[in-house]
Amino acid sequence: MNEPLDIFLEKLANAFDQNNFIKCTLSRPTDAVPDGLKNVFLRPVEIKKQPKISATFRFKTRDEMKNFSKNEILENLKSWLPDHFLNGDLFSTAEDLTLFFEKTADKNLDKIFYPKLISKKPQNAAAPNLQHNREKIRLLDPAAPWLRELGITNLKGEVLPTAQDKWRQINKFLEIIDSLVSQIPDYPITPHLADMGSGKGYLTFALFDFLKNKKGFLPKITGIELRRNLVDFCNQTAQKVGFQGLEFVAADISAFQPPQLDMLIALHACDTATDLAIAAGLRCGARAIVVAPCCHKQIRREMHTQNELAPAMRHGILLERQAEILTDSIRALLLESEGYRTSVFEFVSTEHTAKNVMITAVAAPGAAKSDALKQVAELKKGFGIGTHFLEKLLEKENR
Repeated sequence: MNEPLDIFLEKLANAFDQNNFIKCTLSRPTDAVPDGLKNVFLRPVEIKKQPKISATFRFKTRDEMKNFSKNEILENLKSWLPDHFLNGDLFSTAEDLTLFFEKTADKNLDKIFYPKLISKKPQNAAAPNLQHNREKIRLLDPAAPWLRELGITNLKGEVLPTAQDKWRQINKFLEIIDSLVSQIPDYPITPHLADMGSGKGYLTFALFDFLKNKKGFLPKITGIELRRNLVDFCNQTAQKVGFQGLEFVAADISAFQPPQLDMLIALHACDTATDLAIAAGLRCGARAIVVAPCCHKQIRREMHTQNELAPAMRHGILLERQAEILTDSIRALLLESEGYRTSVFEFVSTEHTAKNVMITAVAAPGAAKSDALKQVAELKKGFGIGTHFLEKLLEKENR
């Protein structure tokens, strides 16, 4: 009965040995798979000059990866098929194979599956790519002078070991910006953006470089920062690398009031400074707002939980985490009440803070407003909250 499975495994082993194994997918999960696992994707890789098989376990909400030797994969497949998956598809440059299992029609033998094997002509004639970490499309040129000036790279354009985390953060940030810009219809060729609390300007410079040199825009970007020494340093660096249209000003977030903005960014603004930045974005009619909040003191001080979570709030760490969730949930809802489509997700951590939640909001004037304010009221009631600081700001703006 297992002859088709034996043939399938033998074909996979031969394809791997002859370097014509392209990929293998396992699908149609049974009830025995871990909760949420949808399929498994296998492909050949080379790690430290040793041939391996990389397995990607695709769950509903995440992917997990693990590397195996050929023998380890063959042993695992013997248990995965058909106990965990009822379909296996093998692709090589020699042939394509489909192994599938049909359940017996006898109700008394519900654990018995009959295997069938189908061979087809190969869809792919090219040899597989064994590169383990396939190079992504670069959003920035590591040789850019500003990266060297800000201490991210050396004279050779290589990212310094001490700046690897910052480099990853920059690239993740640009991926998010790229996605947001693509969601905005008729995004202007000369957009005006503001970075509230720009600090040393890592992300501000990256944003200007990306929009101008990768996307073809002619951006005007203003970095807002209270510390005069950082403002002077960033302005000098912008002039040195020829970034006309990028400027930094020493000002408080609440004092910056341009007539119009296409995007407002505020990463790691502390406590209610995030709310001030959001309010500024709304006041300026920003098409997109991007914030990564830091500290959530205001709501934590006001919380007097009056729902079923009250017993858990006796513990300080749980109270702190709940305050963070509530603060950012209400911020997202208030943005929705103003006609924005919001997303809340995990952003990469930085060396400055462990806070890594990001809220993005894109103006959606045609979208019907939800009952966001009613939901805000219900949350406040359940947790004994008087007023969220952003509410006060919006009330003041709407008078």
